[in-house]
Amino acid sequence: MKKTMIALAMLAFGTVHAQEMVVKIGSSAPLTGAQAHLGKDTENGVRLAIEDANAKGVVVGGKKVKFELVGEDDQADPKQGTAVAQRLVDAGVKAVIGHMNSGTTIPASRIYNQAGIVMISPSATNPTLTQQGFENVFRVMAHDGKQGPAAAKFALSKLGKKVAVIDDRSAYGQGLADEFEKAVKAGGGTVTTREFTTDKATDFMTILTKVKSQNPDVIFFGGMDPQGGPMVKQVKQLGIEAKFLMGDGGCTPELIKLAGDAIKEGSAFCTQPGVPLEQLPDQNFKARFLKRFNAEVQAYSPYAYDATLTVIDAMKTAGSVEPAKYLPALKKIQHKGVTGMIKFDEKGDLKDGAITVYAFKAGKWEPLK
Repeated sequence: MKKTMIALAMLAFGTVHAQEMVVKIGSSAPLTGAQAHLGKDTENGVRLAIEDANAKGVVVGGKKVKFELVGEDDQADPKQGTAVAQRLVDAGVKAVIGHMNSGTTIPASRIYNQAGIVMISPSATNPTLTQQGFENVFRVMAHDGKQGPAAAKFALSKLGKKVAVIDDRSAYGQGLADEFEKAVKAGGGTVTTREFTTDKATDFMTILTKVKSQNPDVIFFGGMDPQGGPMVKQVKQLGIEAKFLMGDGGCTPELIKLAGDAIKEGSAFCTQPGVPLEQLPDQNFKARFLKRFNAEVQAYSPYAYDATLTVIDAMKTAGSVEPAKYLPALKKIQHKGVTGMIKFDEKGDLKDGAITVYAFKAGKWEPLK
């Protein structure tokens, strides 16, 4: 009798175990190179969400699911981004959280669209991403069609009417600078010059010397912190008095570190989609992230976390992990995330996305009231 009970118990365990599905979720961001700190921050947001989901136990369509992260390094390079996208498709992922940069996300999105795989970017803000007509593409952060005008309005009302605009020629940097420039002109401001560099450059002296000759009130740079930090240093070296303003690519602790003592209170500002970390609806996220990874939140990890749990929520609602079956649920989702309520418009953009302006103060970025 005892042997029979043991055999039945083992059979039951085997049945439960057999019913557990392994579901792969892809993540792509720059994990090497100058933007690796942002890429790892993004991937760790996905990782934490998957760990939380597995710890709670997720059942989809009557089967217990174990989620696995498939992380890829796209090096913030568009060509590498498409290669990574194909690898994730071939790996059989059921969703992709990424990519981080607009320049990699936009070309990669075409591959995911062809494969019928859902992609949610936590950080790609170029408006073009969701204007391609792909029903499987989403983002959980306000786009640059909102961020650019918000930055311009702040610049014109608080910093000055004469603005020099520089961008790094990436899809993100140039796209944001374009939106900013349009809004400055529409708001009655003057663009003294429009210059460009690359997302690999570190010497901006020639550009900044030209900018200095025009005596602008504000320098706006569309780009990321590996270029923004050195640019702040060189602005100081040339004795330029203009205020320095960036978008979310510079709203990071890393920019402050790279700029060193060249960054001063009242001289540097940035804008970032979303509410400040200290005002997130979930005030435990920052502490949990620090405890798990022994690292401060850089920028995008809360959004990567929300994107991951949003897609898992859609799977649960639909009773399926297959993109074609859970996509309708995702389009109608109202997921209460750590960054706020996640719900999408007809294009896949986040509804009611906020923009926050920050000023450098007391050694860190402080949100302005």
